Amino acid sequence: MRPQVDGDPRNPPRFSRPGSLEPGASQFGQPQNFTYQPGRGAGTTGFKSSDLRKQKDKKGQKAKSATQTGLQMPSAQTAQGAQSGQGAQTSSAQASSAQGTAAQGAATQATAAPSADQVPTPASQTAARLQQNQHQNHNQALSQNQKQNQSHNLTQQPRAAPSTNTSYPVGPLVDPQTLPARRRLTPEADPFAPTGVLIGAFLLKPAIETTGAYDTNPARVSQGTPSWYAVVAPELLINSNWSRHELTANLRGSYTSYATASELNRPSVDTKVNGRIDITPWTRADLEGRFLVGTDNPGSPNIQVGLKKLPIFTTLGGSAGLGQRVNRFEVTLKGSVDRTVYQDSTFTDGTTGSNADRDFNRYLAELKASYELMPGVKPFAESGVDRRVHDLEMDRNGVQRDSDGRYVKGGATFEFSRILTGDAAVGWINRSYQDATLPKINGLTVDSSLTWLASALTTVKLAAATRVDESTLVGVAGVFTREVSLQVDHAFRRWLIATAKFTYLNDDYVGSPRDDNRYAASALVSYKLTRELWLKAEYRHEWLRSNEPANNYDADVVLFGVRLQR
Repeated sequence: MRPQVDGDPRNPPRFSRPGSLEPGASQFGQPQNFTYQPGRGAGTTGFKSSDLRKQKDKKGQKAKSATQTGLQMPSAQTAQGAQSGQGAQTSSAQASSAQGTAAQGAATQATAAPSADQVPTPASQTAARLQQNQHQNHNQALSQNQKQNQSHNLTQQPRAAPSTNTSYPVGPLVDPQTLPARRRLTPEADPFAPTGVLIGAFLLKPAIETTGAYDTNPARVSQGTPSWYAVVAPELLINSNWSRHELTANLRGSYTSYATASELNRPSVDTKVNGRIDITPWTRADLEGRFLVGTDNPGSPNIQVGLKKLPIFTTLGGSAGLGQRVNRFEVTLKGSVDRTVYQDSTFTDGTTGSNADRDFNRYLAELKASYELMPGVKPFAESGVDRRVHDLEMDRNGVQRDSDGRYVKGGATFEFSRILTGDAAVGWINRSYQDATLPKINGLTVDSSLTWLASALTTVKLAAATRVDESTLVGVAGVFTREVSLQVDHAFRRWLIATAKFTYLNDDYVGSPRDDNRYAASALVSYKLTRELWLKAEYRHEWLRSNEPANNYDADVVLFGVRLQR
């Protein structure tokens, strides 16, 4: 069943004569074989595609006739040896008979021509030379031996090949040492990452994760009641595979259901669709669509007392930007619009309350300029202005909540040989409100998202964010929140990943003396059975410390989950 180019060597084609090769000798460094061989790719039926006529070799016919008559032609070396041996005896043997002369010539041939066993083969000569060049490495010795074989073949007299045929030459033989080294494949960064489903020009990666957990304080209050709860979180990642332009989508959602605290049941949706249009090699258009669904976090002072369920808010928005690159300099201008709507509140006594005063529109314009200082380092400067316009001029407390915000920040993007990637920026933010009773919000901002590959097994991630959120508290302009998180991932095995994470948040209620510090520490273990099935276990401890002691709380959470992905 082994494929052969020119036929089976044990059963050569009918119209082709098998090539001769000295038995036991190496195929490398042999003189060319001028006997007939079929061309590369030729069939075995005997058809010859060449238009050259067959010519009879006169020398070959003479050699054949001499062989048939029993006369053996001596080789060139034997003839030289016989001629030199007979030259000294020519003057003294002229009178001898023809029979004596023939006997003397035969004796001279016997002494001059060595036997077949004594003729050194190219393999033995190569081995001897390799033994002499022990101080060189194998490649240098082979290179020197090839040069010696070439010079030896040029000066060596041709010799007759033996008539036996042990192998059939298939084509020109190549020394494996001279072949270029095969390019090694790059190992996968994550061998248990999902492969996805290819549909047309899009790669889809669906997944669903189910979690069962026990929370000692799900309401995040001073004296909480423990409860079991379950989380179902589907997701879908979409990425285009076009030669130009790009379309990506990140669709995530979850629903949390409590066994003994149904008023805390809540959905969560975070969906983003991003597109890039390559207008020219230097100009691009960036598009983004957003859809968010959520509730206020348990323990937030914005939550009303006596709620039957948490009111759900929905945010729908989009942005469009234009980027222009000139050599190493790049400028991006972007504008966005978002609409946020809150659901009416439902209380345990059956009454409802409107949250229309919390509905607002947000308009944002940003300008960013960057310069590639060196490969892997790109400093940038960014500035933006936004305006928030509420549906109602006055909120439930008779305060005008419309505001204007401005920010400026500068930083750099890093990418040092994939060891340190991400960006970091420091800036300043300012927000002023239409109502004179609400104070302005000013402060230093720190935003970063850095990933450090400490080793092949350990990854460190540092993230920071600063934002200003809306508030419904009397006399409070807004919540100035600063968040910092540190995460360390270590792979004990490629299928066993341990994660430790610490998060710190500071909530400053501007206009009120209240200041909260929130902490969360967690340890997570992921066991990757296959690419499609993962198991997870996590322990998390959360606590809050406020300058108002009545708001302090502690909570412990234990989670077990299963993730299915494709």
